Amino acid sequence: MFFHVKELQYEAKPERPDPIYAKKLQEILGGQFGEITVAMQYLFQGWNCRCKSKSKYRDLLLDTGTEELAHIEMIATMIARLLDGAPVKDQEEAAKNPVIEAAMGGMNPQHVIVSGLGATPTDSVGYPWNARYTIASGNLLADFRANLNAESQGRLQAVRLWEMTDDRGVKDMLSWLIARDNMHQNQWMAAIKELEACEGGKVVPTTFPREYQINEVAYTLFNFSKGNESACGRWAYGTAPDKRGTFNYVEHPKPLAPKPVLPPAPPSVHDTPCPCTK
Repeated sequence: MFFHVKELQYEAKPERPDPIYAKKLQEILGGQFGEITVAMQYLFQGWNCRCKSKSKYRDLLLDTGTEELAHIEMIATMIARLLDGAPVKDQEEAAKNPVIEAAMGGMNPQHVIVSGLGATPTDSVGYPWNARYTIASGNLLADFRANLNAESQGRLQAVRLWEMTDDRGVKDMLSWLIARDNMHQNQWMAAIKELEACEGGKVVPTTFPREYQINEVAYTLFNFSKGNESACGRWAYGTAPDKRGTFNYVEHPKPLAPKPVLPPAPPSVHDTPCPCTK
C-alpha cells in the first residue's frame, strides 16, 4: 500500500524561471539513469524478491524505491516552477519553425504544447522513458551491482547539472539529491559486500557449479588490440578478486576452432545461390 504525503521530501523552488534549464533537468527525471528508472528498478526488485531470509534486502529496496518516487515529485515540481512565465505564444510559433526554435535558445516546445508548463516522463531531448532501462533479475547480487551503477551515473549527471546553473534554489535541491545518491551508492556497496560474504563468492551467479565452466580460461585476459598496455593492470596477474583463480595474460591469442562453413540454405529461403553463378 502506498500513501502520498502532500509535502515534498525537500524543497524544490528556483530563484527565477528558466525554461531552458527545465529542459536540461528532464534528464535526471526521465533519462536512462533518472529518478523514474531507479524508482521502478528498486520497486520491481523488491516486489520480485522471493527469499524470506532476504526480507531485509526487500525492505531496503522498497524503502529506497519509494524515496525515489519522492524525488520524481521534487524534480517535476522544480521543472514546473522553472517553466513559470515561459513565452507560451512565442513557443507555439517556434514549434512551427525549427529555425526560430533554435534561435530562441533551446526551450522544449513540448513543455508548452504537450504538458502545459509541466514536466514530462522524457529525457532532456524528449525521448520517452523506457522500462527497458530497468533491471530486476531476481538475483540480488547482480541487481545491487546494477543499482550501484545507476546511482553512480545518476549522481554524475546531477553534479554536472549543478555545475550548469547559478540558481541557488536549483543548486540547493540538486545538493540534496547528490547527497542522497551518495548514501545510495554506499548502501548498495555495503549490501554487495554482505551478499558476497553470505554467498561465499563474487562472480554471479555464485550457485553455478564451477566444474561446468572451462576453468582453463576463467582467469585469462586475451590481448585483442594493438599493443599490450592492458597487461600492466591488476587484472592481468596475481590472485583474482574472487580468490579462486590466478590471472594470466595471453599476448598473442590463437583461434581454438576452425573457420566455420555453413551448409546452403534450402531453396525456399531464397538466399544468394551457392555457389554464385553470376
